[in-house]
Amino acid sequence: MQPADRIDYTNSVLCLGLVFGQGFLCEAQRGLTGQNLGPISTTPFMSTIVDSFCLGIVISSICGKWPFEKNVDIPATSRESLTQRLCANADPFPHIRYWNWALWADDLASSPLFDCSDTSLSGDGEYNSDEQPSEVPPGWVTVPRGTGGGCTRCGPFKDMEIHLGPFSHDFDAPGPPPPPQFEYNPRCLNRSLNTYVSSTYTNATVIEDLIMTDSIADFQLVLDHNPFVMNGSLGIHGGGHWSLGATHSDLFASPQDPAFMLHHSMIDRLWAEWQAMDEPNRRYALNGTDGFLNPPTSTVVTPDTMMEFGVLDRPRPIREVMDPKGHQYCYMYT
Repeated sequence: MQPADRIDYTNSVLCLGLVFGQGFLCEAQRGLTGQNLGPISTTPFMSTIVDSFCLGIVISSICGKWPFEKNVDIPATSRESLTQRLCANADPFPHIRYWNWALWADDLASSPLFDCSDTSLSGDGEYNSDEQPSEVPPGWVTVPRGTGGGCTRCGPFKDMEIHLGPFSHDFDAPGPPPPPQFEYNPRCLNRSLNTYVSSTYTNATVIEDLIMTDSIADFQLVLDHNPFVMNGSLGIHGGGHWSLGATHSDLFASPQDPAFMLHHSMIDRLWAEWQAMDEPNRRYALNGTDGFLNPPTSTVVTPDTMMEFGVLDRPRPIREVMDPKGHQYCYMYT
């Protein structure tokens, strides 16, 4: 992408954070109680974040997650529509942006995405000597500390303020959002670039392993390391999140990091590539339930399972969000 295109994109993200929007109620399924979210949803950007937060708990099974994320996070779908409605000079997103992890897996700070330039997504956080290694979830995988740990002070998002979280990494049950729920907590965007994580979990070899899987169950295993095991792996998805530090590794607060959308676009790209390798058998292949961590009481997900999108879109069956060239979509990756 040309520098001007990158700046147009970051300006659009900034616009969603600056245009005054309407607060709304989180009215997700499964007993999530509607709450007046007050100041945390007073911008369109935060409204989409809270939308992802509320509804993501409902659809956060591995099976339903990626169809849901495609329609929420990919810069060619419902978030683009919101941007076009609210930002007069918004970038029309002529290209599908994605973070190609493997290109800079061995040196994140040199990536044009995180080199602190005006055309980047900002860079590392200030060095924080108090940052410690993390266990994800406690006892499963040990992640060494990164190179930052403090506020991001360079690039287009150096003054960005986030409002949700932080949340505990050991949340492992369905139900209402964990504490601090929707408590307003303004703070800076925290980053800690972690080349150990990126070089271990998002390198070219691991990506090739993902593409060469034969079934949706194996695809999920490499992508999300599902089912989870003690002393296991972060998976490619988790690796991308943990390679940027505290905000982006937070299960519920991570959509507040502008890199979140491009991270999930890359997953969508690989999923689309995998589907296209065996169209008849993979286009609508699903494996799992509608429950967080697939509890015994959950229901098996099918292409006809309905998903809610709150302020972003009308309810849709999963089959409508599984094809980049089907239904409301018309995009492809290069």
